[in-house]
Amino acid sequence: MKSILVAVDFNKIEQLLIDKSFQMANAFDSKLWFIHADAPKPDFAGYSGPQSIRDSRAQELRKEHKLLEKHSSDIKKKGVDATALLIQGATVETIIKESKKLNVDLIITGHHDHSFFYNMLNESVSAKIIKNSKIPVLYFPLG
Repeated sequence: MKSILVAVDFNKIEQLLIDKSFQMANAFDSKLWFIHADAPKPDFAGYSGPQSIRDSRAQELRKEHKLLEKHSSDIKKKGVDATALLIQGATVETIIKESKKLNVDLIITGHHDHSFFYNMLNESVSAKIIKNSKIPVLYFPLG
């Protein structure tokens, strides 16, 4: 296993996912790709709204990218090659597209527990990735 893609969603407990992915990458001498797929906002898809909204969105994206870079840097300091990617696009489709493009051997994602009614009405991102990916997916329960 040479390359692992880790889908990070900034849910305040992503460190558990990062720690687990580091353990796997370290054990298999794999490269880690940390990816956050951020849904495009209207102002970046042709909407010309107020500049303050556009500036706020740009600041949010810079903050997310900086956090991804920090996770990547922390992993590199531990001796595992890691790269951070912040990509705008539909979450599941973007993760699957990038995993193919990067020729990864495994996708790692987190799974959050939801209520029975929530699960009846919504399919989780991790379930959609598992359903649509031709690449093996490993998911960790995150609470």
